[in-house]
Amino acid sequence: MRRSTLLVLLSGLLLPAGTAAAAPVTTPPPAVRDFGNGPERNEEAALIGETASLRSADAAAAPYHHDRTRGYPRKNQIPAPPENPADASIKLGLIPHHAIAAKLNALQALGDRVSAEVIGRSAGGRDLYFVTVTAPESAWEVREQERLRQQIEAGRKIPKNRYKVPIYVNGNIHGNEWEGTDAALKVIEELATSPQAAELLKRTRLYFNITANPDGRVLGQRQNGNGFDLNRDMITASQPEARAMRQIMIDRQPVAMLDLHGYVNGTLIEPTTPPHGANYEYDLFITNTYANGLGMEAAVNALGYTPDKDGVHPVQIPFRDSEEGWDDWPPIFTPQYAPFHGAVAAHTVEIPLRVNGSDYTNLPVEELRRRSRINTEVGAAAVRATYAHVLANRDKMIADQIEVFRRGAAGEPSKQVPLGIVPGFGPEDVYTTTYPRAYLIPPGSPAAARLVDHLIANDVRVERATRPFRGHPAGTYVVDMRQPKRGLANVMLEAGADISPRVDAMYDISGWSLGLLWGAGVSAVQDLRVPTEPVRAAAPTGTVPAGRGALALKVTDGRDARALNDLLARGVEVTWADGTAIVPPTAREAAREVAARYGARFARAATATGTRLAPVRIAAAAAADELYSLREMGFTVTPVSTALANAGFDWNTADVLYVSSGLSYTALNPAAKAALDAFLARGGVVTRGATGATFNTAAALLTVTPVAGRGDANGVVRMSSGEHGFVYSPRWFTGLGAEVKAEERYDAFVSGHWRPNPDGTGGPDAAKGQAAVVSGRDERGTRVVLFGTEPLFRNHPKGLFAQVARALYSTAR
Repeated sequence: MRRSTLLVLLSGLLLPAGTAAAAPVTTPPPAVRDFGNGPERNEEAALIGETASLRSADAAAAPYHHDRTRGYPRKNQIPAPPENPADASIKLGLIPHHAIAAKLNALQALGDRVSAEVIGRSAGGRDLYFVTVTAPESAWEVREQERLRQQIEAGRKIPKNRYKVPIYVNGNIHGNEWEGTDAALKVIEELATSPQAAELLKRTRLYFNITANPDGRVLGQRQNGNGFDLNRDMITASQPEARAMRQIMIDRQPVAMLDLHGYVNGTLIEPTTPPHGANYEYDLFITNTYANGLGMEAAVNALGYTPDKDGVHPVQIPFRDSEEGWDDWPPIFTPQYAPFHGAVAAHTVEIPLRVNGSDYTNLPVEELRRRSRINTEVGAAAVRATYAHVLANRDKMIADQIEVFRRGAAGEPSKQVPLGIVPGFGPEDVYTTTYPRAYLIPPGSPAAARLVDHLIANDVRVERATRPFRGHPAGTYVVDMRQPKRGLANVMLEAGADISPRVDAMYDISGWSLGLLWGAGVSAVQDLRVPTEPVRAAAPTGTVPAGRGALALKVTDGRDARALNDLLARGVEVTWADGTAIVPPTAREAAREVAARYGARFARAATATGTRLAPVRIAAAAAADELYSLREMGFTVTPVSTALANAGFDWNTADVLYVSSGLSYTALNPAAKAALDAFLARGGVVTRGATGATFNTAAALLTVTPVAGRGDANGVVRMSSGEHGFVYSPRWFTGLGAEVKAEERYDAFVSGHWRPNPDGTGGPDAAKGQAAVVSGRDERGTRVVLFGTEPLFRNHPKGLFAQVARALYSTAR
């Protein structure tokens, strides 16, 4: 163990007054990360329904915003959806989604403490329910609380005992980790009726996101209706559920946040192992998070469940009990995103007894329901311990939240956390970053507009230069790092760090830079002397030059592809040459419309020659995130897999085959193989990753030898072109045949975690100079592009989407 279990004996020093320290316990089995059913990357072709999968960020409703004018309680009648007897939670004896509305209406009727509302809809169109529990407040008191919240965000002290401390509980973000919802409802009912809760509710507001993933809850799956793991989406916020959670944290500014998950036995409660997010004010975060973690540990263990009697092991705290592999490095997880909005205690809580996967299918209903009852009690105990801790430590937690924002506004250097700040905090826990004076974003491109709007949506302050300065034009976007949420601005925009030498095991991605991967040409500066004005939204970028001639649209962004696909869908006769679409003079009005809608920038065409381009229809054997991103760019996509091909897939519906998951050439029956071969004689192929490389070899397409990097490697890579790419289980290609061209080669690893294998192979040094993306024509004339990178990963690396779009246009015929 990294931390001695004897440290539990010291926990009384950090617990709220009157809370007993956890007794020494027998050592539980090592925690194992539960990635749900199947590989986390969803390596089976995602056969998602069209209604859900066609939804995109552009089509989603505007985010919900907190009503700061109404008092509490707010007696909203929540509409109930139709009953669904197939809801997966019913088998576990838990509340089905269709019954939550009636439950919330009944809780509101119990008195004057509970207010329920709908704050949005899931990818599958299900209501997202949000509950506030607090003592009654007049409209004036609500406005006063908002004024105090804004003072805190500005880093200014507030009068004692006037602010109601916010606590946020997030339930059921993974759909088949159900019991967080039921634990939240249990606690809400207790708070609604208990006389002992009166003092708590005079001094706090408790916020509950009842089920963050109703699609997954109903369907019994980890992902939402679009096939996304929502606890990987916070920094990207591609999904409506993630955007709703983001808005909750912006508007409510909780000091403490719980995300209720399952299943790790014994119950796992963060804080985490190294590496620790370098953009947190970690000295403030670890003291509060560890103290609350110890309090939750005591409360859960005090329930009296034992390994022999109940199959429940004692609580584990990764910071104390594990070496590595449960880190808080990337801001993709909800509790790792919350600190950037002021949460000084934020936790994943993994309740103990598994009821999903094969257990859901194979165990008797009575056993499943026994486990779910225990899990619900464990989740409720964690919530109770948290509000008790916050009530007992409210002044410190408010002061620490103010200090988080004050340091940002003052532009103070990253603070190195002193060793021993909590028991066991050592050199392996120390991570810092360097903040620039500001980041600059060149104006005028769709990528710049997207990034600016994303920053603003995350409550990062963006300004615009009102005059030219030091070689930068007027209108340049400026992200001044002297702002309260500079940690969030920096974690998004900095290049990141190569942490490969410091740890061997990481939970998830280790590099994610929006500054390098979103295509906006972000730069950092150490000096800022220019007049600016605030920006509420990015300026429009769409342009069409005056005149009567043909127009050129160079596809350098996913929004350019969206505009081009819109034109093609309208029947515009477009030609294609070297990454540029040529639009005839007769389509100028249509070009103006798509330029205004998508921000595409048209130029005068130097030539009208090229290959005629028709709408590109894609047959995709791909992961859910790739299907989503392809459709977001406006492509017509039909899922295909080995099973569908063997059942008689109609290849006449496709112009290009995209292969990254779920299609094996060698597993096709003779008829399916003949049908696919006939398609390959006329259609194009684009592949990604291991499955794509295997398909290329089996189908005898391009002459290459695929080479695998270390399987858990991921992060940001500089390419030979000077651009940046993203890798996740990277691949490269050697032994290139005469028909093969290297479109991109690996140059240097920039940020993330990429070690070589124990035998020295598979590392970034081995990849340097090797072909990362290749193209060519096989003997049949089939146009093929192979990606060893991850240009569509989780809908995140927006600046790379155009690479895939250009590959699809170029291979279609």
